[in-house]
Amino acid sequence: MTSLRIAFAGTPQFALPALHALLKSGHQVVGVLTQPDRPAGRGQQLRASPVKLLAAEHRLPVAQPQTLKTPEGRAELAQWAPDVLVVVAYGLILPQAALDLPRLGCLNIHGSLLPRWRGAAPIQRAILAGDAETGVTIMQLDAGLDTGPTLLERRHPIGLHDTAGDLHDALSELGALALIEALAGIAAGTLKPRPQPAGATHAAKIDKSEASMDWTASATQLDRQVRAFNPWPIAETRFGNETLRVIRARIAEPGGVHGDPGILLGLADDGLRVACGEGVLAIRELQRAGKRPISARDFANAVRVAGLRFGP
Repeated sequence: MTSLRIAFAGTPQFALPALHALLKSGHQVVGVLTQPDRPAGRGQQLRASPVKLLAAEHRLPVAQPQTLKTPEGRAELAQWAPDVLVVVAYGLILPQAALDLPRLGCLNIHGSLLPRWRGAAPIQRAILAGDAETGVTIMQLDAGLDTGPTLLERRHPIGLHDTAGDLHDALSELGALALIEALAGIAAGTLKPRPQPAGATHAAKIDKSEASMDWTASATQLDRQVRAFNPWPIAETRFGNETLRVIRARIAEPGGVHGDPGILLGLADDGLRVACGEGVLAIRELQRAGKRPISARDFANAVRVAGLRFGP
């Protein structure tokens, strides 16, 4: 196999499997770009990104520019002289001057089957839309938003109970495998980019306001909302004067009218059943403000639930 000089740009946990895979491959990782350290936690102490910590563990050169739009911000990348820049959830826009530096271009692992779900939140939007499958696409970056030509894709089914967190972990591992395969094809000259077909959809960034549950929606829609917003921002509902976070739920009845939307129908083996605009949702795990997550049974033991209501 032809060994390539690889620069890596990434920041969060999602990028770690790809960097791990590169370090185990026959390619040479010549440097790592990651976001500047950010304040985190109650003390707001500066915290290094997961990618920076892994790079330091392997004694890789690390650069943390505020921007790549200036020659100074691109200086380290230019000095590394990579054949390829691999970008995984980096978090900074790459201007054309940065895209032009690697000899063989810039590759990105995108968490959807492009052109479906271009944008910031492809995993969550796929769940919210009820997609039966998702996957990863290895694409060449251009100046647009996930508009570059694709090299290969790998598909992954969306299970009935998969959360965004479940898919995040699965796709990060799948993307790492696909990346190594794509690099081998590029090095051998056997893998050629192809333009994306028509029919793009946009995966807008998740806003915390989307977490509020509207019980006039169907049980199917509310189940998707709970799964899409786990682990963040977590679906939530009003209960009297407090806000409850709904962490896990199941569809108990997909159709029919079983009472006024939001009415608590009682506890069953599948959880705390709540009437929806259509069907019944069974809540399995929830969290009161300032408390740890508890099972629906523990909640029902603390509160007389039958006949009470979720929602405004």
